[in-house]
Formats: sequence, structure tokens, C-alpha cells
Amino acid sequence: MAGELEKTVRDYMKRIDAKDFAGVGQMLTEDVQTVDEISRRWVRGRQAVEEYFRQVGPAVEDIRSDIKDVREAAWGDLGVVTCWMEQDYTYQGKRQHVAAPTTIVLRRIGSEWKAALHHSVPLPEGS
Repeated sequence: MAGELEKTVRDYMKRIDAKDFAGVGQMLTEDVQTVDEISRRWVRGRQAVEEYFRQVGPAVEDIRSDIKDVREAAWGDLGVVTCWMEQDYTYQGKRQHVAAPTTIVLRRIGSEWKAALHHSVPLPEGS
């Protein structure tokens, strides 16, 4: 049965798949850090992530994410979820596939868990 952190991450991924980027933004800490596989750079801070979604969002279609082999741990107001992510999407008309071990660090702010770090390491096919 999924724990509280896994449920949060699944909701986060569901919002990405639905291109509900405003909803994703609400699930981030102000100092969130994430890696963008399209531009191959760090995106740091909620404002920067939201701007990134405004820029890239229109060029991305048909996002489908699946996470498996999920593990979660929490220490007070800090939590970590590790999983294997399979993600397919169309970017500028070209199909993309990402297979990646993924780490999402969450921080409890009030009663809500928010993503503070989202890091995936895409691996080439056959690895």
C-alpha cells in the first residue's frame, strides 16, 4: 500500500501528465531544484520552474509517466522517494522516451509535502 510520500509523488506526476503546470507549481517548495532533460540544465527555484513550464509546455504533448519500484522514507519534515520512472511524451512533434532512476526529495510545509528536488538520470536503452 502506498504511503503518504508515494501518494504525493503520484499526484505530482499525474499533474505533469495532465499538463497542469499551475498545479505542479503548487506542489513545489520556493527553493526547488530540478534537472531538465530537454535543455540539459538545472532549473532552480519555483519561479524558474514555472517559467520553464510556460516556455516548454506548449511544445510538449501526450505525456505519460509511470513510476514503479517505489521506496519512501521520512525523517521528521524531510522525505525522499526513489523510484524507476518510464516517461513518454512528444516534444516538437518527435516522440521521446525516458527510462530513469529518479529521486524526489520532499519537505513538509505545514500539513503538505512539497517537492524540493526532482532528479532523474535517463539511461540509454539496453543499460
